[in-house]
Amino acid sequence: MNIVQFISTLFVLWFVFLMFPILLSAQDSLTLKTSRGMQFSAVDNHDFQLRKFVVPTALIAYGASSFAIPKMKKWDLQTRNEVLHKNPARTTIDNYTQYFPAVMVYGLNAFNVEGLHDFKHRTLIYLTSQLISGAIVFPAKQFIAEERPDGTNKKSFPSGHAATAFATAHFMYKEYRDKNIWLGLAGYPFAVFTGIYRVINNRHWVSDIVAGAGIGIASTELAYWLYPKMTGLFKGGEQRPGQSAFIPYIGHNRFGINAVRSF
Repeated sequence: MNIVQFISTLFVLWFVFLMFPILLSAQDSLTLKTSRGMQFSAVDNHDFQLRKFVVPTALIAYGASSFAIPKMKKWDLQTRNEVLHKNPARTTIDNYTQYFPAVMVYGLNAFNVEGLHDFKHRTLIYLTSQLISGAIVFPAKQFIAEERPDGTNKKSFPSGHAATAFATAHFMYKEYRDKNIWLGLAGYPFAVFTGIYRVINNRHWVSDIVAGAGIGIASTELAYWLYPKMTGLFKGGEQRPGQSAFIPYIGHNRFGINAVRSF
């Protein structure tokens, strides 16, 4: 895979990331607005539907296939070599762009551009998605122990930056797709940029990025599905007798879930 093929592949992936939510939206919409985009129900956003996981599962499978198919690993090596040969300028901005979509969500809300949820509910969903993503990424890095392209350690697969970036981009999509579909999609370019620069900075293989993207999207979908079960969202936000709630927490160098049972 030369540099032209690499860039072409990235544009194809970008197209997939952009078209996946649009196609999903077309199937999920209850009514179709005009230039404002598509309108959705809160129930649909929180439903568990296997088709929502088709693309993220395919992305994870693509990344994992590099361990089983020699040609896939060869493409990773060829891409890394081509990128190094071109010697593009490196930057550390990818450490920040992974969070840009989430910052945009809160920034828009600060300017009274409301999304699907209010501050408290939105924050709980976002933290849950990051918790799920971290619970997948960190153990996988330790267990798989794939060496980074720059040889600094063996925590390359999957890409945590890509997982965070696509989790936040999909979070923005879920919050704003019923407001304006294009506004909802605005986080994906930052996610793709983050993934590209993880490769340019010689910190990840392409397969790491693709798998990380799948994990991020799936984590956000799972967070939206779990949310009603954690808070009783569709029952007025109040816990009924005998109802359980699961609240994620993030502390110093640790994360987990608190279980609460009401009687």
